[in-house]
Amino acid sequence: MATTTTADVQRVERIGAHSHIRGLGLDRLTLEPRDEACEGMVGQKEARKAAGVVLRMVQRGVLSGRAVLLAGPPSTGKTAIAMGLAQAIGPDAPFTSISASEVYSLEMSKTEALTQAFRRSIGVRIKEEADTLEGEVVEFEVDRPAEGGGKIGRLTLKTTDMETVYDLGQKMIDALVREKVTAGDVVTIDKASGKVTLLGRSVGRSKDYDAMGPQTRFVACPEGELQRRREVTHTVSLHEIDVINSRQQGFLALFAGDTGEIKTEVREQIDARVAEWREEGKATIVPGVVFIDEVHMLDIECFSWLNRALESEHAPVLIIATNRGLTNIRGTDYRAPHGIPLDLLDRLLIIATKPYSPEDVARILDIRCAEEDVDLERDARALLGKIAAETSLRYAMQLIVTASLAARKRKATKVGLEDVQRVYGLFVDLKRSTQHMIDYANEYVFNEAQELLGDAAMADT
Repeated sequence: MATTTTADVQRVERIGAHSHIRGLGLDRLTLEPRDEACEGMVGQKEARKAAGVVLRMVQRGVLSGRAVLLAGPPSTGKTAIAMGLAQAIGPDAPFTSISASEVYSLEMSKTEALTQAFRRSIGVRIKEEADTLEGEVVEFEVDRPAEGGGKIGRLTLKTTDMETVYDLGQKMIDALVREKVTAGDVVTIDKASGKVTLLGRSVGRSKDYDAMGPQTRFVACPEGELQRRREVTHTVSLHEIDVINSRQQGFLALFAGDTGEIKTEVREQIDARVAEWREEGKATIVPGVVFIDEVHMLDIECFSWLNRALESEHAPVLIIATNRGLTNIRGTDYRAPHGIPLDLLDRLLIIATKPYSPEDVARILDIRCAEEDVDLERDARALLGKIAAETSLRYAMQLIVTASLAARKRKATKVGLEDVQRVYGLFVDLKRSTQHMIDYANEYVFNEAQELLGDAAMADT
């Protein structure tokens, strides 16, 4: 069965802060965290094991109406666990990551922004049967009539049992030329859409050429009939279906990203149609993951919407993260743990993350150096670990690239101790920045030096 997946357009970045995360790093049978840096995960064994239990619940479809809260101090791996969980669920599961502050910056209502995030994370796996031609290309010829007009061509396909010649029009010729189809290729052609899929080179032609690239793939010549009926599966999100069926936006809005608000009537019609497909066995729902970082930035209206959305039959897995303690719920004068209303906290499976040990910090820095392709000397690595312990892990990770640039300037192959010391002096951390403001408080245009001194003294105690 052929499978094609339609994914959201993602932002392109060279190396992301969590690009080294491949999963949760758990044993598949016992869900015990592995000691080595497996799948990019280090430390947080209790939190990772709890996330593994959540993964099992998602796979068995018993997490409906619940959500997960990752609560802990900054730089304790909350986002990494969420991304690892999303990758462990599977490539078909849609994953949407947003920051709570994005809800207020979009040109749409808060509830519309949350609705779109939820529906991006609900996949619809649609099954349909399609007539296809599958065979080995014996000959592909293209002719241009002398008197003008469009191109005409002929394609000879064969299987182990038969061989047929097809006359081609302009559309099919362009599709074959686009895929660079030549004699000896094994192709699949969708008769309805004219889509050409290159499966590889025929094994029988493997000795026709003296040199071939390492990416060359050899497949056997198909058997049986040239024309066959096969089941094709497409996975799209409910949001993509919403946009395509919205008259105001249309299909191109998926690429532009400016989808705007979508009417409730459109979504209700789509939900009804998807329900019919499910009853007929043409489609299945694939619940994905919605990750909302800094969830304490949401206000009471958004929390009320989340409460209702979690009761939906097809709600995706909701993972929220915060580094706040007891604080006000935005939009009210009430205080609550993590700035989240108590009625929503009752629905949450809370996973606590703890500060990393010095050994874990050193291993994380080693992983990030490998990801950034930076080679550190032993003294430089030790100093970087000490800086992370005294300041923060994020600050130390930012010094990796800057130190490599300093080493490159002096034409060194490895980052040395002097390179880390130099960039540490150039870029100050939070504590040194605060002390700088205190020392030069009177030089600023506006300052509240006494309050700042009091806060700094409380932080030291």
